[in-house]
Amino acid sequence: MGSNHSTSKAAPPRPSGRGRGAPTAPPAAGRRAAHAGRAQLDVEISRLGLKHSRQRDLVADVFFDMGGHVSVEQVVAAARRSDPRVSVATVYRTMKLLADCGLAFPRQFDGTQTRYEPAAGRPHHDHLICTGCGTIEEFAEERIETLQTRVAANRGFQVETHKLEIYGRCAACRRDERREATP
Repeated sequence: MGSNHSTSKAAPPRPSGRGRGAPTAPPAAGRRAAHAGRAQLDVEISRLGLKHSRQRDLVADVFFDMGGHVSVEQVVAAARRSDPRVSVATVYRTMKLLADCGLAFPRQFDGTQTRYEPAAGRPHHDHLICTGCGTIEEFAEERIETLQTRVAANRGFQVETHKLEIYGRCAACRRDERREATP
């Protein structure tokens, strides 16, 4: 497929299987984007006249370091590993601030709970969502982008933004289903 490719979870993690489980630490490029996101947040906090808070900074750092498509609950759990006093309310407020500042994209895949993905330093991508295990796989495919642009132009439509979510069964779930069906 395309050059941008990663996975994360949209459903509670299952204990085994390839590509299943909690998001992992981002590669070096992801860490650079996380640093850029944090720097942009500092600018936005100053612009909005907000005070810096240690817990908000921790939540932002944890979120940017997690990468992927994470729920507030996952951010809370990760932040509490560093500071058990971080409240759910602080995480919700911080995630709203990140979204309002354009530093996080809130996503709801197939009506599930809201998940957030960092926006800073990330190129456009689309999503494959497994309806079995909840894995979310990002992909970028230039042919799809070109076709969308052509379809819009042929109809005199100016695209402002778009998202593509494809729902189905991942290879691991299909393999599990085949095993379960075999006596």
